[in-house]
Amino acid sequence: MSRIVTVGAAQMGPIQRAHSRAQVVARMVELMREAASHRCDLVVFPELTLTTFFPRWWMESQEEIDAFFEREMPSNETAPLFTEARRLGIGFSLGYAELTPEGRHFNTAILVNKSAEIVGKYRKIHLPGHAGHEPWRAFQHLEKHYFEVGDLSWGTWDAFGGTMGMMICNDRRWPESYRVMGLQSVEMILLGYNTPRHNPPAPDHDRLSEFHNQLVMQAGAYQNGTWVVGVAKAGVEEGCEMIGGSSIIAPTGEVIGQALTQDDELVVARCDLDLTKSYKATTFNFEMHRQPEQYRRIVEQRGAVKAGGG
Repeated sequence: MSRIVTVGAAQMGPIQRAHSRAQVVARMVELMREAASHRCDLVVFPELTLTTFFPRWWMESQEEIDAFFEREMPSNETAPLFTEARRLGIGFSLGYAELTPEGRHFNTAILVNKSAEIVGKYRKIHLPGHAGHEPWRAFQHLEKHYFEVGDLSWGTWDAFGGTMGMMICNDRRWPESYRVMGLQSVEMILLGYNTPRHNPPAPDHDRLSEFHNQLVMQAGAYQNGTWVVGVAKAGVEEGCEMIGGSSIIAPTGEVIGQALTQDDELVVARCDLDLTKSYKATTFNFEMHRQPEQYRRIVEQRGAVKAGGG
């Protein structure tokens, strides 16, 4: 008997700085209700869903910065999302900025089961952008300034009848992100992103933004025999255009569902977790084919070094 998980990729349109959390949560609840009408088991929301993408600005007031972070989850503002999920009997994944009781700042995602209980947490590891003030940019990308590198690695969780994992945005560009979860037999990776079309240090990449987005997610799915659900916050947000392209990708590497807009949009697919088995047992049978003793450079060396010899 197949193990079907019906997934709703809940793409969000732009969230402006003036939008309150209550306004954003109301939009999310509507997407969740739509997902429930399609009998979804799980709804996946983007990275930093609850606010505008604040790392585009240099801010010096810690109070101003911390206003974009969540001190608790659920909070008064996000409680309606959990309440509605419990009422509908639907799970979800949510990306947000986390401020811990110890005062640490992370770019975080959680996995919530159908009883509205948090069963998994991931903190973003591959932080893109820069740490210093670079006012020459059309907009800044200050994730290295506002967030610490995640300290939980890439875990997996038994949920929704399968083995679930999470990553966030830039993690998708790094094959190590998928492989660490692949080595834990992951069957579905949930991935939210906020990706500007324009890359100020490399504007020649701009025309390839959607292509690169699809390329890495499809490769990660195929090379690890896993479903990948990639969900965008998209559209023109505070003058900055972010790509859409929210996709549900099979272990074959094929895109089986994709958003067509840059607005709030739900993409639904019935995902058979057993489709992962043939890839994990044959082409990507890690036990049979991996040669980790030959890969030591990957974990022992950080930057690229030109090798000697002829």
